[in-house]
Amino acid sequence: MSVPLDLIPAPHGAASLTLVDQLVQWARRRIDERVFRPGMRMPSIRKLAQDKGVSRFTVVEAYERLVAQGYIESRRGSGFYVRERSAIGAPDARRRQETRAEPARSAIDVAWLVRNTLQTSSPEKGPGLGYLPARWLDGELVASALRTLGRQSATQWLGMGTAQGFLPLRQQLQTRLAELEIGATPEQIVLVSGITQAIDLIARLYVQAGDTVIVGDPAWFQMFGRFASQGARLIGMPYTAAGPDVDALEALVATWRPKMLLINSVLHNPTGTSVSPAQAFRILRLAEEYDFVIVEDDAYGDLVPPGYPATRLASLDQLKRVIYLGSFSKTLTGNLRVGFAACSHEMARVLADQKLLVGMTTPELNERLLYKVLTEGHYRRHVERLRARLDGVRDKAARMLETAGMKLFTMPAAGMFLWADTGVDADTLAAAGQEAGFVLAPGSLFSPHQSPTSWMRFNVANCGDPALPGFLAGYLDGRRGAKPLKTAVAVPS
Repeated sequence: MSVPLDLIPAPHGAASLTLVDQLVQWARRRIDERVFRPGMRMPSIRKLAQDKGVSRFTVVEAYERLVAQGYIESRRGSGFYVRERSAIGAPDARRRQETRAEPARSAIDVAWLVRNTLQTSSPEKGPGLGYLPARWLDGELVASALRTLGRQSATQWLGMGTAQGFLPLRQQLQTRLAELEIGATPEQIVLVSGITQAIDLIARLYVQAGDTVIVGDPAWFQMFGRFASQGARLIGMPYTAAGPDVDALEALVATWRPKMLLINSVLHNPTGTSVSPAQAFRILRLAEEYDFVIVEDDAYGDLVPPGYPATRLASLDQLKRVIYLGSFSKTLTGNLRVGFAACSHEMARVLADQKLLVGMTTPELNERLLYKVLTEGHYRRHVERLRARLDGVRDKAARMLETAGMKLFTMPAAGMFLWADTGVDADTLAAAGQEAGFVLAPGSLFSPHQSPTSWMRFNVANCGDPALPGFLAGYLDGRRGAKPLKTAVAVPS
């Protein structure tokens, strides 16, 4: 059965579009939305004709028009490829060439996954999404705190708040940090609108054009664009199944003399690994020797179960060189947008001043709401339930991926992510997933160079759609020329 074209309707009163016109508009929209990404090979003429139920002549004519319009380019003997975005509308422009041996120097566009994250209504259709499904979260926990605030005096909402944020919440965070053996006074804590804003403030303050910033390769994609737009030279630190490759980091530090290292130390996104004590000591020693700042992202820290071997760099450094970032978006709701940065007294003062210059104070209503949630005694039990639910689907999701023919990077004992080698081009798989209604996260997004790769991130909480195992197994078998699998393991939702 052919796949129907996903068309842009013709204007009212206009004549019907020809099949060639429809195919051109379909491809252009996919390229504009970055489903088909720069450098990606377009479907072969034969396969696209078969999938769309049109003749090969129709596909050839559509591809020729797309070449003329600057959307794709023809490579003799290889096929058609999506042109670099900078080349669209300028067919003679030279394509920018990057290799892993060279740092990324220009702004990195990762907006397509963020856009699809916000537009996807069904988490089960989003195994590439980075958050937990709403039905796993406790809306009543937030609603109860809202009702409590509503019964208080309305005059408290009329002020501007403070630069560092709501003091009682910072005092509560001091207690929580002490449980992690991180000593921080309320004056060392700055409240922000999520870790994303914290990264933005830090980039504005500490990174100038030409500075080197070391990031994970792979790592959380959203920070890449922010530092690249600042003019930073991004260098990728590789990962092993045991966490960051500290031997490789030492060589990178000696070569590039970085201004900063950004690291997701616990339940790393996307590999699920965590930093060991030995690795943490070596990283801090390198920071001291080569004089760079460490930004430690602990967005997934609350998903760590008791007894799990997790080491925070900030607990060893005590906020001398480490800026420690935390958030509650993953466990409560992404809409709350309350995070924090804990650092030295001087850094906290400068961060608070920068926060005022960029956007004044953060909404105290949100901060008061989070304070109520944390102090009314139900948050810990809520987090325990989240950990248990993740434990209940992690192994099943892993088996489903392995049954489809993928190889796991490692098998984490906690957290929400699995990093899997699909054995095929992950960008192409993500494009096919988009056609089938799934939002997938190809590994190229998690590299500062966006290099083509076969790796892909899966959120174990969002692998419950019954059609997902069949889609993955069928696609991968088709690409490898193998017989379709007779069975696949579905992950209950």
